[in-house]
Amino acid sequence: MWFAPPLLAAGMANEQFGKFGVWQPHSTVTPEAVRELEQLGYGTVWLGTSPPADWDGFDALFAASESISIGTSIVNMWSTPAKASADLFHRLESKFPGRFLLGIGAGHREFNDGYTKPYDALVNYLDELDEAGVPKNGRALAALGPKVATLARDRTAGALPYLTTPAHTADLRVLFGPDTLLAPEQKVVLEEDPQRARTIARERAGYYLNLANYVNNLRRYGFDDQDVTPPGSDRVIDAIAPHGTPDQIADAITAHLRAGADHVAIQVLGGDNLPALRTLAPLLAARAN
Repeated sequence: MWFAPPLLAAGMANEQFGKFGVWQPHSTVTPEAVRELEQLGYGTVWLGTSPPADWDGFDALFAASESISIGTSIVNMWSTPAKASADLFHRLESKFPGRFLLGIGAGHREFNDGYTKPYDALVNYLDELDEAGVPKNGRALAALGPKVATLARDRTAGALPYLTTPAHTADLRVLFGPDTLLAPEQKVVLEEDPQRARTIARERAGYYLNLANYVNNLRRYGFDDQDVTPPGSDRVIDAIAPHGTPDQIADAITAHLRAGADHVAIQVLGGDNLPALRTLAPLLAARAN
């Protein structure tokens, strides 16, 4: 852990996103699903797996809904130039004002050519967004470690951490203070049998144990070589992809809120996510108050 001070409560400046949202690969999100998620009370849809700025699905998702926010989680700065991201932001902001958040990230050294000094590249990317008129509150960063998290605090609306735990959320809230957006992603498996649940979790979450930035962050929180060596120990899999009954899953999600998050982006593992999200919606609503 990074800090010793007591937790600070999350602020009220980020209500546009709601307490709970849904993270899903952008290529699998449909307008019909976005409409239903809005009706169920989810505040944001997070488009994962690096949607390109020229992806043709953005407008249809907004048009199918009335007020739900949509964010990228994340646009990969190595494959999408800052100008293209800025053009995307301005286009969507003009058509659907106040509903789009441009989430940006540095990708992974394992997959991105030219991956050197990602911090400096992020700074330069934000400089270009400034020049293009993208406001601070219209963008956020995928942040894990304290250096990029500080950059997120100082130059964006906040952070979109991925593959983390409530302990990480607690540390970021202390670093951020009360007014910076903190919206961690949380994988869940709605399955009571531990072995079946872990099999499902490893099919998705185990992949990330091959990526240095996630592994290094998990090490900061007490996971050792045995835990983070693919396909991952039961201990680490249960931490990054909790399983259980609907009530147990709702408790695991809201643990991030209790640790100081403003919002939790829920990624349901194990096939069609809508049945689980329908089940979870009233349980989460009851816990959000």
